[in-house]
Amino acid sequence: MIKPHIHVPYNKIYDYIDIIQKEKFNLEIYFSATVLDQITTEDIEKLKKALYYEPSLSFHAPFMDLSPGAVDSKVREVTLERFNQVFDIAELLNPISIVFHSGYEKWKYAFKVEVWLDASIKTWERILSRAEQLHIKVAIENIFEEDPENLRMLMKYFSSPYFGVCFDTGHFNLFSKKSIEEWLFSLNDYIIELHLHDNNKNFDEHLSIGSGCFDFEKFFQLLKKKECIYTIEAHNPEHVLKSIKRLNNLIK
Repeated sequence: MIKPHIHVPYNKIYDYIDIIQKEKFNLEIYFSATVLDQITTEDIEKLKKALYYEPSLSFHAPFMDLSPGAVDSKVREVTLERFNQVFDIAELLNPISIVFHSGYEKWKYAFKVEVWLDASIKTWERILSRAEQLHIKVAIENIFEEDPENLRMLMKYFSSPYFGVCFDTGHFNLFSKKSIEEWLFSLNDYIIELHLHDNNKNFDEHLSIGSGCFDFEKFFQLLKKKECIYTIEAHNPEHVLKSIKRLNNLIK
């Protein structure tokens, strides 16, 4: 039986703490920039006490306005500052992975993927060295990608056990112009985490598994019980519980 991580923003944890503690959920905690500006060591100690059952943890880094593949060096520096703030918290809570957005948009880079790649390498070289020291995996998530090529290029450059892909089913469903078979053929060796949620191809709805039109049955048949972090990204407790049940029915 898979015991997935459940995505929850840091500032929502105490809204759901009763069910989190009751179900002993593993968590993926999202730290927004606003949270990073306010969080203290005392807050982290309080969180440790609330998670007394010692769940497996992963983190989701901030992404709004940030650009790890920015051509502008000043933008990259701000991005690195935010990312390193997340690692500061990681030193205290010991997550097994941290998810980051890729920042690639073909229109933004005028279809010049190598421009994004060159700038991204400068960012991830600095992040990866810290991740390796802390034994934390860096997982790069597909967002607006229409195909897997830019992520494959990035993975091949670093070729590190601490650097991999977080494959997001909802984002694939919205933006991809390639088949799931093509994505998994290209990236399967690099996938270290899954973000599992559904939609109907109109909006990033974050529905429970099987409540939209993504073909989860085919997806898990192709994955063949892959060893990685399974993360539920449904946005309310009802959808989370539905997703956990459906996930275990799909991969049993």
